[in-house]
Formats: sequence, structure tokens, C-alpha cells
Amino acid sequence: MMAMMTHPQETHALIRKITDYLLGFHKHQAELFPSIDGILMLDDIIGFISEDQFVEFALPCFKELYNCKHSVKFLHNDANCMEMVHFLPEMGVNLFNMGFDVDLNQLKELTQNQVAMLGNIPPRDVLAQGSAAEVKEATLNLIKGLKDPSRVIFSCGGGMPPGVSSENLAIFIETVKRFTL
Repeated sequence: MMAMMTHPQETHALIRKITDYLLGFHKHQAELFPSIDGILMLDDIIGFISEDQFVEFALPCFKELYNCKHSVKFLHNDANCMEMVHFLPEMGVNLFNMGFDVDLNQLKELTQNQVAMLGNIPPRDVLAQGSAAEVKEATLNLIKGLKDPSRVIFSCGGGMPPGVSSENLAIFIETVKRFTL
């Protein structure tokens, strides 16, 4: 990240190499597994740079990476995403998994509800370590707190942690079904 300021040309060259590698990797995966209709990119670093740095260094590459034939164009970033989230539609992202501490209503507004959101129950403290009652309460709070539940896939923010009990998963799924269908 510091190299973006101290060595911008070299940083652009490195990011170009990484982008070219990823484009080739995605192409190779599509050839090996033609039935897979999506890509998933995980990048938390973009949550640690400024909006200007994002626009200069990351946005052009992400636009290239997500300019593909796949139906699902998924990005995971559970770092601070507020500097870049409004660029998701321009990047070509149509599914986003964020950190659990982000307000889905705000994300939906910043993306003009053009991007499906995947989240947003706290993964470790609630889903893995909470009681079934705490999981149900957090799930209900999420559902009831949404101004518009469209384009939300209820899950945990940031990814599934180890140690989640079957009971907690079952109460999460049951609560989502009961209060959203």
C-alpha cells in the first residue's frame, strides 16, 4: 500500500501482472469446469486504500476481471468497504459479501440496489459462539432492519467461521424462512 505512493509505476506494473495472471486463471478454470457460471474474488486490501488510490490502481483492473460472460460476479471484502462500495456496479460486481459491521441499507443505497448483498450476521460472535436465541435475535434484527429485503442473501458477514453448530445454522435458516417468505 505504501508503494502506491512511493513507487506508483512499479505498483501499476505489479498490479498489471496480477491482473493478467487472474484473467488467465479464470479462463483456465472456465475451460476445465464449463458448467461453473461465476467468479469469486476476495480482496480486503481495497478496504485499506483511499478512494483516489482505488480509482487509480484497482478500479481499472476489477473492471477487466469482472468483464466476463459469467452470470455471478462475486466480490468478498470484509475490510472497510465504504470508500469503494459505490463503484461495485461500475466494476461489474453483482454479488457482494461485506464485513458484518456494515449497514446493508447504506450499502444498498450506495449501490442503488444494483448489487445483491450476501450477509450480514456477525460470524464469530453470534453464529459460531452465540446461543440459538442470540442467532435468532440477530437474524430477526437484520430482517426487520432492512428497508427493502430484495437483493439480500441472508448469511454471515465476512464468511463462515469454524465451529458453527448445526443448531445455530438450523435456527438461522428457520428464522430467515419464517420471516422472509
